[in-house]
Amino acid sequence: MTVTTVPTLITQLHAVLDLTNTEIQVAETRVTQARTEAVRRELTENAENGRLRAEAISRAIRDLGGVPEIVGPLLGRVAAALKAMAEQAQPFDEALLGDLALEHQLLDRARYVKALATAAGKQDVVRLADRLVTAHAATVDWLTTVLAEEALGGPAALRRTLFQAATGATIRLINVPVSWSARGIDRALDTARTTPPMLSALLGRGAHAGDVAVKTLAASRDAALETAEQVTRNEGADGVADAIHSARAAGGVLEADELPIADYDDLNVSQAVAAVKELTDPSDVRTVVAYEEAHKDRQGVVSAAQTRLAGIAQEVAGIGN
Repeated sequence: MTVTTVPTLITQLHAVLDLTNTEIQVAETRVTQARTEAVRRELTENAENGRLRAEAISRAIRDLGGVPEIVGPLLGRVAAALKAMAEQAQPFDEALLGDLALEHQLLDRARYVKALATAAGKQDVVRLADRLVTAHAATVDWLTTVLAEEALGGPAALRRTLFQAATGATIRLINVPVSWSARGIDRALDTARTTPPMLSALLGRGAHAGDVAVKTLAASRDAALETAEQVTRNEGADGVADAIHSARAAGGVLEADELPIADYDDLNVSQAVAAVKELTDPSDVRTVVAYEEAHKDRQGVVSAAQTRLAGIAQEVAGIGN
């Protein structure tokens, strides 16, 4: 046993414990961003497993003659809170990269702890390090998958916060090239702004002023977007028309016959799940998820679509190969 290794081992365990406390709090804040109940359960379980790992690390420190820091969990909560606030001004992918950096640091330190424990002849700590390596390697793969889902256009397992969505939209707007005619722009904007006479008459009469008005306004908006897509495509601005189509798909307002699955509205849950599993294009999966969430919102179908997209993302990222 190398005596001088033990103090270094204790120091590294303290560092891992502090990072683990931050990881726990991050996992708990991510629960509210889960897209599906399955992801929500997974994140909740991850937070609980993090607490169990923190307890095991604290025991290892005590067994080595060290003293676990009492303020560790508090510092972890503070660090996670600061991280969450900073993320509000970041695009979604940058927030995920921050989570990934945290997990990579935990993984690398766990491997270092294993080497130190091996040199010190501390087999209990070696086994603990193996446990940490397994857990953090799995989380690195999961976050890499979520990032790949985001890169493929989503839907990612985690939802953006409102601030992250606004930031991302601003960045995309700044980078969108405009290459179509002024006449096409005017026609598209006029189409999107114009309210059909039927809507004006309906609201003028005050018929069903609440729900009917809201639903009619939504229908008018959706119809305007569809017409705007047609106008821009007729103007030869296929890129802009594609962007409008993507916006319609993301909002779940495509017509049923525009979906990548034939006769989708007639499928029950089992049939829809089976059809989703056959999709290979991420944009098709995304379209189905948005349509499903905007209409029947069957969680079994949404979860199946999310799982399918995760599988595609893992193939792209080379996970599990």
